[in-house]
Amino acid sequence: MRVEHLVTSGTFSLDGGTWDVDNNVWIVGDDREVLVIDAAHDADAIAAAVGDRTVLAVVCTHAHDDHVNAAPALADRTGAPILLHPDDRVLWDRTHPDRKPDGDLADGQVLTVAGTALTVLHTPGHAPGAVCLHAPDLGVVFTGDTLFQGGPGATGRSFSDFPTIVDSIRDKLLALPPRTVVRTGHGDSSTIGDEAPHLDEWIARGH
Repeated sequence: MRVEHLVTSGTFSLDGGTWDVDNNVWIVGDDREVLVIDAAHDADAIAAAVGDRTVLAVVCTHAHDDHVNAAPALADRTGAPILLHPDDRVLWDRTHPDRKPDGDLADGQVLTVAGTALTVLHTPGHAPGAVCLHAPDLGVVFTGDTLFQGGPGATGRSFSDFPTIVDSIRDKLLALPPRTVVRTGHGDSSTIGDEAPHLDEWIARGH
């Protein structure tokens, strides 16, 4: 059982703006089966990293276009279902109006790959249907754009809210063991223990 990391590049568009971005794609599993977390930008590169392993699901931490733009192509190529929290359909439909996700994610739901459980944590704020995936046996939480090294994800655009993301981080993420490694949607990883002491600073500056 292992966590593999791929960086893909493309753009993120919302509210009339477009930005160049590098995204973290996480592949979790073993030599037989995997979950793909956030199929960003490049279905070919992700499929190459997966190889001949079975993709049990393409899991979306949220539906901003840079995190889901390669999801349908990867799903079609692998036969895997796309899983998304239903509160993010408003964002998904802007990118893929003619392709629905195949299944819903829900708070407390458990996804299993290679005998390892990942628990879905609904963490709205960056997006209404944002989720994180906690794998306690691996000591890892995949946070998408909810928590980064240095603070919360951005909340300055449509469908986002700063007090909501702070509540999500405080209630769902900072309750995890301090040694839990934070695997983010962009940039470097961190740990819960490294981020937890700074919560009051984030609130004070309205990060």
